Amino acid sequence: MKGVILAGGNATRLRPLTWVTNKHLLPIYNKPMIFYPLEAMAKAGIHDVLVITGPNHSGAFINLLRSGKDFGLKLSYEIQEEAGGIAQAIGLAEDFSDNGKILVILGDNIFTQSLAGDVLEFEKREKGAIVYGKKMATKSKQYGVIEVKHDKVISIEEKPEKPKSDIGQTGIYMYDSRVFNLIKKLKTSKRGELEVTDLNNFYVREGTMICKMLTGWWVDAGTSFDELLRANIFVAKEVSTKK
Repeated sequence: MKGVILAGGNATRLRPLTWVTNKHLLPIYNKPMIFYPLEAMAKAGIHDVLVITGPNHSGAFINLLRSGKDFGLKLSYEIQEEAGGIAQAIGLAEDFSDNGKILVILGDNIFTQSLAGDVLEFEKREKGAIVYGKKMATKSKQYGVIEVKHDKVISIEEKPEKPKSDIGQTGIYMYDSRVFNLIKKLKTSKRGELEVTDLNNFYVREGTMICKMLTGWWVDAGTSFDELLRANIFVAKEVSTKK
């Protein structure tokens, strides 16, 4: 299996910080944000990783990450020319995937749980996809909401007014090789993007979308200044406990 990290977007909610840099290059305590999904890939046993970013700061990523050997990874790079949505960005990995399965992590997801066991399990599956969920303290309208029966996903709704569960959709996914043909069938949303929730619902309707729960802490660090601060505090506490 290969890995894909999505590190594009305009990050308008983090301006003025992101007027001059990509949000995934912002510091989370003692490391740039992009280091955390890269380390998660290595911990999951993934070796080949594609970093997808926008054109404005692509050189900064290459200068920072280079070949990826410092992470034990082999890195490739791809440019998403415009903000066309998460599903569109995933579609750029088609050639890189070499007709195999992929692990996708949105670059502002910071979490502690190892995905290594799930990677091994998913590699044995004939078809399907995995979405990672996180129990929210209250039913949230901020994220996509996952409704499950046992571990099978029966619905995913994007930021619903009346959430059907307290499981929020994180930005961590595994897909079989059919994902790229499914992306080509997607229609542009009202936002003018190809939505990852629409992509995931192909698998939901097929009955092959599984939900795995994140049990450790998880932060979507790129959504607001509060979440960015929370990520810094979490990481700082974790580093201090290891000293």
